[in-house]
Amino acid sequence: MPKLVTIDERKMASGKGVRVKGVNLDNVLGFGRQDDGVMNGVWLKGLVAGTGAIATLLIPASAFAQSAADYRQQGLSLREQDRYPEAIAVLQKSVELEPQSQSGRVLLGWTQHKAGQTPAAEKTLLDTFSLNPFDVPTLNALGIVYLVGGKLNNAIAAHSWAALLKPNNEIAHYNLSLALERVGQYDWAIATAKEAAKLEPSNPHPLVAEAIAHFGNQETSLAQTLLRQAIALDSRYSDPNFLIYLNEAGFSADQIRRSQTVLRSL
Repeated sequence: MPKLVTIDERKMASGKGVRVKGVNLDNVLGFGRQDDGVMNGVWLKGLVAGTGAIATLLIPASAFAQSAADYRQQGLSLREQDRYPEAIAVLQKSVELEPQSQSGRVLLGWTQHKAGQTPAAEKTLLDTFSLNPFDVPTLNALGIVYLVGGKLNNAIAAHSWAALLKPNNEIAHYNLSLALERVGQYDWAIATAKEAAKLEPSNPHPLVAEAIAHFGNQETSLAQTLLRQAIALDSRYSDPNFLIYLNEAGFSADQIRRSQTVLRSL
């Protein structure tokens, strides 16, 4: 995304036609003049070397400032490269520039979460929630941070509120299932996993979530049926070692072990 500044950066980069409030710096500095015997090589080199310093004095620093949107785009790019400390620093700048931006704060909190900074992510998203307690993306992100951090009652509350605000929110239903299964509410975990699977039928995760809830309910045959359905969607789920990846989908270590147990029983 181009920077929103008061000069044409492409011209500044090329050294041509730089203007400030209608003044051509080339003319002010003497570039382009052909006075005989005056513009010798030494003087020209000195002017070229001093151009940057003079331009800095003439152009306000704010003219070069990046917008909050620029910082968000930069932060996303850094995050995609797994450069989390740099991404977080840049996204913090975006929040400083636009403290009322809900999406900017969620982006920062989620990046902190992905970087493993759970307390920082929780604080950022709680502050964001206080700005607007009806924002579903905020609730989705906060609920996941609670879930991964083991604050299961908080996770259930956040995702329940998100599902109430947006009933077709598969993220909330799916994570509710994982949280409810961990507190032994198997029937509710099954119901919410079914809803998530209905909303996102191509995703194997809700099927595995429902499978372990049935397994907890002593319904092994139903658990096996659901795991077979997950394998039909993605054959990699037939490998117990692949299921370790489910930690990135919100499963706890115990839940992964239970899913592996169901798989080995097929």
